[in-house]
Amino acid sequence: MAKNVTIDDRNIRIQIWDTAGQEAFRSITRSYYKSSTCAFIVYDISDRKTFDNVITWVKECKDMCYKDILIVLIGNKCDLEGKRGVSYDEGEKFANDNNLLFFETSAKDGTNINEAFTKATTTLVQKIESGQIQLDTANSGIKIGKYPNSGKEGKTEENKKGCC
Repeated sequence: MAKNVTIDDRNIRIQIWDTAGQEAFRSITRSYYKSSTCAFIVYDISDRKTFDNVITWVKECKDMCYKDILIVLIGNKCDLEGKRGVSYDEGEKFANDNNLLFFETSAKDGTNINEAFTKATTTLVQKIESGQIQLDTANSGIKIGKYPNSGKEGKTEENKKGCC
């Protein structure tokens, strides 16, 4: 899946892979780690077990991903406040202790979804502009491309041809 995010009048296209944290996707997940620049680790605020697994996912990301990976911790299903099994403060503390961005969201009603993507993308752009992320490093996972009719960096007439 891909999502376009606008930061400072720049259209930025981000690619998103959802492995749902399932063991069956473990081997596939590992193949994405190497070139990932950002990871969203999502737990269900109404299911304590999912939060207990967060530490494993964070460790795996830090061990296998790009060295300066940005990790965003997401407590999902904030629309289920009455069924909460993990407090907001606990999620926020874990994120702060591990230098992660933190949001509580609801995929059901859209709460904070765009904010999480925008903040993550803004943070990555700032890291690029400050030189923290080196674009010439093959493992950064970031591609600077040209897009037709964008008025910004875009595909040239020469490389527009072909199927891909």
